Amino acid sequence: MKQRILFIVNPISGGLNKISIPTLIDENLDLDKFDAEIIYTDFPHHAKQLASEGLAQNFDIVAAVGGDGTINEVADVLESSGKIMAIVPCGSGNGLARTLGVPLNTAKAIARINNLNFTAIDVGLLNDKKFFNMAGMGFDAHISAHFANSKKRGFFGYLKSTLKEVSSYRPQHYKIHIGDKKLSVDAFMLSLANSSQYGNNAHISPTASLKDGLLDICIIKPFPLKVFPILGWRMFSKTAHKSKYVDIIKANDFSVLRQTDGPVHVDGEPLNMGETLNVSVKKLALNIII
Repeated sequence: MKQRILFIVNPISGGLNKISIPTLIDENLDLDKFDAEIIYTDFPHHAKQLASEGLAQNFDIVAAVGGDGTINEVADVLESSGKIMAIVPCGSGNGLARTLGVPLNTAKAIARINNLNFTAIDVGLLNDKKFFNMAGMGFDAHISAHFANSKKRGFFGYLKSTLKEVSSYRPQHYKIHIGDKKLSVDAFMLSLANSSQYGNNAHISPTASLKDGLLDICIIKPFPLKVFPILGWRMFSKTAHKSKYVDIIKANDFSVLRQTDGPVHVDGEPLNMGETLNVSVKKLALNIII
C-alpha cells in the first residue's frame, strides 16, 4: 500500500515563492510509493491546526514546507504520535534542517523523502511550549521579536536587526537551578540548544546532540562590543564553546528564574513568559526524515 503524505506549505516563509511546490512534488516524489496532498497555511499558527487534522485523517507522514516556525507547529502535533515528519526547508535560518542534513534545495529535499530514512530526536519544553531546535531568552529573544515585525526576511534581514540592536541591549540576571545546583549569572543571552545551531550554520553549541536526552544551556556572558564580531566568527567556525565569554552546561530538567517577565523564543518564534521558566526534555519523541 502507498504511504499517505500531507504537505503543509507556508506560502510566505523565508520570503520565498512557493508557487512551484506542486510541480516539484510531482517531479521528485515517488508517486508509486506515496499518495500526496498539499495544503497551504492562511494565517499564523494555521500549520498546527492543519497538522492536527492530518493526524486525525491518519496520514502516515506530514511534511512541513517552511521555516523553523512552521516546522515547530507541525512537530508540536506529531511528537509522541508515532507518525513521521518530513522537512522541506524554506525559511530564513533552517537550523533544524541543516543539523539533520536535509538538503536546502527544495527538489532534493522532496526527493529525500522517497528513502523513508528517519530517526527519532529529542523534544525540548520551555514551560508548556515545545521546541525542536533552539529556545532562549535575552538578546536572541529580543531579536526574534524585533525580526518578527520586520518586513525584510532572510539572513540579511536578521543580520540587520542584530547589528541595529546589539549596542543598546543590556545583559540580564538569571538564576539557574539544576537539581541541587544553583547558579547566579549575568548573561547577554541564555540559549537552550537541542541542536547545535540557530540557523545559517551559526553554531552556538557545537557539541549539542538531538539524541542525547539533554539540552545545552549556553550562557553568553557580558562582553565588550568590540568582541561581538569575534563571537560571530566563532559561531560560524564552530568554536563558540572555546570562548571565555561562553559557558555551556548540559542538563535535562532545570529551571531559570529571571528578574522580570518578558520575551523568550521557541525555534525563533517570539513569545512572552513569566519570571520562572521550567525546562525539560522528552527523549527521542519525534520521528523525522533525515
